[in-house]
Amino acid sequence: MFPRLAMSAFALLALSLPAHAHLDPLAHGSFAAGFTHPVFGLDHVLVMVAVGLWAFSSGGRAIWIIPAAFVGTMVLGFAAAVIGMPLPFVEPVIAASVVALGLIVAMAVRLPVVPSAAIVAVFAFFHGHAHGGEIGSAGELGYALGFVLATALLHASGLALGWAIGAVLGTESRTGALVSRTLGAVVALAGIGILAG
Repeated sequence: MFPRLAMSAFALLALSLPAHAHLDPLAHGSFAAGFTHPVFGLDHVLVMVAVGLWAFSSGGRAIWIIPAAFVGTMVLGFAAAVIGMPLPFVEPVIAASVVALGLIVAMAVRLPVVPSAAIVAVFAFFHGHAHGGEIGSAGELGYALGFVLATALLHASGLALGWAIGAVLGTESRTGALVSRTLGAVVALAGIGILAG
């Protein structure tokens, strides 16, 4: 059972490998450019899915508060970039967020909802700033709607993955916990690779 689930998770991650360029908003529209921006970045995908996994494992109100905190603060980071507010170390912090959130899932960290939301919010601001820094000629509203929807769907994928692990292996089972922790470790190792690259 574990090898089959691990292969399914690997296939899911393989399908989300980054493309080498973002869509041109003039050719594809601002919404499409915004939607594909997080989807084409492996660092963004890994963090969004890890946020969903952590939210699911935290349970209760955290299931919607943690992802909502990420999305809301990401929009603030985007706005900061659009108005020209400089933010140092954007790419290193994004890479560090992959490691940190992967480790949080791998170590099955349980915190109250507010500190959990604050942790993801800090990283989300940098992710949003990166989206805004690469807006190019896209219109702000369409672009923002695109990356917000993509981010929400990636969070939902993480939540669904957590639910599927629980449904197949049991929410409180050792095997289910091991699979979730292994996925977190894979995310953290990928983040180390991104930091080193």
